[in-house]
Amino acid sequence: MTREPIVTTTLGTASFLLFAGALHAAEIRVLSTQATEQAYRELVPQFEKASGHKVTTVFTGTLDANKRLAAGETYDLLIMSAPSIEEHIKAGKVVAGSRVDLAKSGVGVGVKAGAPKPDISTTEALKRTLSAAKTIGYSTGPSGIYMIGVFQRMGIADEIKHKLKQTPTGVFVGSIIANGEAEIGFQQVSELSHFAGVDYVGPLPAEIQQFTIFSSGIIAGAKEADAAKALVNFITAPAAAAAFKRIGMEPG
Repeated sequence: MTREPIVTTTLGTASFLLFAGALHAAEIRVLSTQATEQAYRELVPQFEKASGHKVTTVFTGTLDANKRLAAGETYDLLIMSAPSIEEHIKAGKVVAGSRVDLAKSGVGVGVKAGAPKPDISTTEALKRTLSAAKTIGYSTGPSGIYMIGVFQRMGIADEIKHKLKQTPTGVFVGSIIANGEAEIGFQQVSELSHFAGVDYVGPLPAEIQQFTIFSSGIIAGAKEADAAKALVNFITAPAAAAAFKRIGMEPG
């Protein structure tokens, strides 16, 4: 099922308190995909504590987020992959010039906790591992789209097609690895490396690795645009970098 927890949060540094005190207390509505979720959950409670703002966030998959926006759901801030933010800017859904890059993540590999860790040290080793695997999990998000291209470039797309299991939008690949539906799986490092029931094998080999930038953008017509910008400023401040690094992302 799609994970859509709604979180309420708060923040705190003395300098930020001075700035936030000049603003009215606002409720900031955020729609976010899940790659940055763990770092965001750590940082946003601090923001709300210091600013007095309330942050209500819906976490979901890329496809569902796009459907929500197309259906006219209202938010102040959108967090998605940078290419998706750019698409929404072109469509007039996100304010031009408001994109801010939060962090980037590569694609990682995981297996069920306790299972032998396969060799993924090189592209050829990964190819052999995939040929031997019984089932392979991937997502509907940027990592999944990328991996389909990788399978094609490896020349094994037809060979492994019957093994592929794609999770529905908003469902972590880690969930089908942990329950045994997928013997091996691929997703953003930030989403897979700390997933319960999964042993993280490592990132893709450097020669085929791709990093996806995840960004924020102010929704056109946002009621709380200034407060949303203050939130973005906080989660991109130098002090916030450690939270992203802890989940395997590179800030900025």
